Amino acid sequence: MSHIPADLRYARTHEWVRDEGNGRVTIGITEHAQQSLGDLVFVELPGEQGNVQAGDTCAVVESVKAASDIYAPVDGEVVAVNEALADAPEQVNQDPYGEGWLFVMQATDPGELEELLDADGYAEVVAEER
Repeated sequence: MSHIPADLRYARTHEWVRDEGNGRVTIGITEHAQQSLGDLVFVELPGEQGNVQAGDTCAVVESVKAASDIYAPVDGEVVAVNEALADAPEQVNQDPYGEGWLFVMQATDPGELEELLDADGYAEVVAEER
């Protein structure tokens, strides 16, 4: 079973969200997602998009197996991206909850985080997919 940190929130689409305080959230893909995709060879990070809505496609990760859209888990504005992934997409495979983060958002309503899954809820989603 994949590691699912208890201190994060999760979207059903396999994004994790770390609350950084003051409405800022860091987003990445879960260990389960990166294992399912296999070795990543390319990460397309969000550009200067302005505001995005929860569910909007913000990024794309590509592996030798497939390409997968990455969705905004909450409403807000993308304020930073992990530019190191342009040269080292494998960081997502090596450390999905650390150095492999994808982007940072300023959430419009930080209360939306409570609508996301906790670790137990996400574990149920993963179990249903197996």
